[in-house]
Amino acid sequence: MRLITTLCFISFCVFSSQSAFAQSDMKHQSTDYFQHTHTFKSAVLDEERTVTVQLPKSYQSESNKVYPVIYRLDGAGNIPLASAIIERLQNDNRAPEVIIVAIENTNRLRDMYPTVNKEPQGPVGEGGGAAKFLAFFEQELIPLVNKNYRTHNYNVIAGASAGGVFALYALQANSELFQAHIAYSPAVWWNYGAMVKSTKSFIAKNKELNSYVYINIGEEAGIMRERYDELQQSLQSLRGLRFFNDAFDGISHGLTTAAGVFNAYYNLFLPKQMPISALTDDVASIDAYYQNLSQQWGEQISPPDRAVRSLGYNLTRSKQFTRAIEVFKYNLKNHPKSVDAFSALSYGYEMQGDTRQALEQMESALVIADDSYPYINYLKDTKARLQAELSKN
Repeated sequence: MRLITTLCFISFCVFSSQSAFAQSDMKHQSTDYFQHTHTFKSAVLDEERTVTVQLPKSYQSESNKVYPVIYRLDGAGNIPLASAIIERLQNDNRAPEVIIVAIENTNRLRDMYPTVNKEPQGPVGEGGGAAKFLAFFEQELIPLVNKNYRTHNYNVIAGASAGGVFALYALQANSELFQAHIAYSPAVWWNYGAMVKSTKSFIAKNKELNSYVYINIGEEAGIMRERYDELQQSLQSLRGLRFFNDAFDGISHGLTTAAGVFNAYYNLFLPKQMPISALTDDVASIDAYYQNLSQQWGEQISPPDRAVRSLGYNLTRSKQFTRAIEVFKYNLKNHPKSVDAFSALSYGYEMQGDTRQALEQMESALVIADDSYPYINYLKDTKARLQAELSKN
């Protein structure tokens, strides 16, 4: 189980607009990020709402780049931890740069829960405003963010406890509004487990769903744990859903965000290096993987030469030579001028025992290689060795 707790300190750049987002004439940049705070009147909620928008490091320098957006409930205090974790993933090519939009609360229980609580163990009479709050996202907040910042169509909603319930509600009420839903210790005990019941009903009507859900729980027991386990069992039955779940023993309810944030984003974002587990018997799965990756990252990412060769070498290590050769051929088709692509295919044939084909591919590699190629001697030595082996037959 991966658990990372990281602290980072971020300077704020603040401005406000009473009606809509607007650029400030006064901008302050920290060493890492720009942050803008907007206050505007929501017509849907009939009140002023405040959000903080954190822009990626490259936002100013790469003017044509677009970014996925993480909508984080419960305010800007949640930005530093998520930002630090995602940055670590970015450094390992496991996550794109993101825009983070943190929404401050006015009436948290009203906004987060879709039903009014009637169960005595909680605050009776609270809740019931989630539908209107989701309309605020759909009709006002997301359009304003898209209008004023360079976003692309990949939105994440993340929240804890009551916010986790809202993230799950958003999945059911409008499954296409967000492409990923993160719920840290969602308070599914609320109102006799109303969220669990609605989830079961939703799954019964939607046998398959292309989305992502991460949930977790800490040391909570009793009714909370019973209803959470019921929720988990329901979600993992939904086909097409990328579903991940963590249970942290000894972690309090208030620490489940810190305990789960790494796994939530580690499992969400696809790494640029396609894992061998994503490769099927059909090399078309490589295209599908990088299409999904491109959709997440907001940029066209073609299957990289090195990444695909790594898949092929992984197959040769497990002695799946026929599959390895198919992968190497696929890579050569995409990178016909790559010395390394020819060399990898040669290696695949040699491991399979086809020395003649191995020699042919190595000769092709040498045709396009020159003396500046760092492994030119390896190519020449391998060619000589393969020729010697053929001459013995």
